[in-house]
Amino acid sequence: MPGTLYLCATPIGNLEDITFRVIRTLKEVDLIAAEDTRHSIKLLNHFEIKTPMTSYHEFNKKEKGPQLIEQLLQGVSIALITDAGTPGISDPGEDLVKLSLDAGIEVTSLPGPAACITALTLSGLPTRRFSFEAFLPSDKKERQQVLKELQRETRTIILYEAPHRLLKTLKELYEALGDRKITIVKEITKKYENVMPVTILEAIRYYGEEEPKGEFVLVIEGKPREEMIKEEQEQWSSMSLEEHMNLYLEQGLNKKEAMKAVSSDRGVPKREIYQQLLQQTE
Repeated sequence: MPGTLYLCATPIGNLEDITFRVIRTLKEVDLIAAEDTRHSIKLLNHFEIKTPMTSYHEFNKKEKGPQLIEQLLQGVSIALITDAGTPGISDPGEDLVKLSLDAGIEVTSLPGPAACITALTLSGLPTRRFSFEAFLPSDKKERQQVLKELQRETRTIILYEAPHRLLKTLKELYEALGDRKITIVKEITKKYENVMPVTILEAIRYYGEEEPKGEFVLVIEGKPREEMIKEEQEQWSSMSLEEHMNLYLEQGLNKKEAMKAVSSDRGVPKREIYQQLLQQTE
């Protein structure tokens, strides 16, 4: 009978942020697959966990993934842990989960800390809808494409960033998104945890003078829907009402339907559209 893959969330800073269930599972499984065994051994020693450990990370996942799958198929139970937080979020854990599911292996997740969710709840920005982008792509072309897509994102945006790239990323965000609200959260759950609600421009000025230190989560205001609707309506201003009407009439709509569509596009009452068209024909 195949073993089970356990996705075990580990602390993102404070060692007290680990569940009893995760500790028990790490002690009971046959093997722990860790992103960095040198880092994880400190956690295991702290909780007196003696389970054998092996490495599984971005640079060996292609070779190690199939090996772990083979062990799971032979009945070995494996716990997957990352350096910090929940496995499978912006790390190679997602690849192992896919391989496991494809092989018919049971996968279960033991919930716990996640930097993106913790930062979101601290941000003071809307939490009902959000877009998690993790680290922006390193490839310049792909990075610009993602930034372009974020320009019209109405949900709250969450990014990760390293200290040495923070200022550069803030400048790129300002260029792409304008001066939106942003909450910069660093060193989550650690001694020097800091939550800084500012604007992107204020953040650029601040980190232009202060050296960024620690690991950062950026929580950014989404594009207001009202602003996006206004921009969409303004796009029609270069077209005359007659041209706008003809656009829909040529698509097969009758006059009443076309007038309703034009009214919706421009954000103007249908009666006003009718009056303006009437004036143009007089």
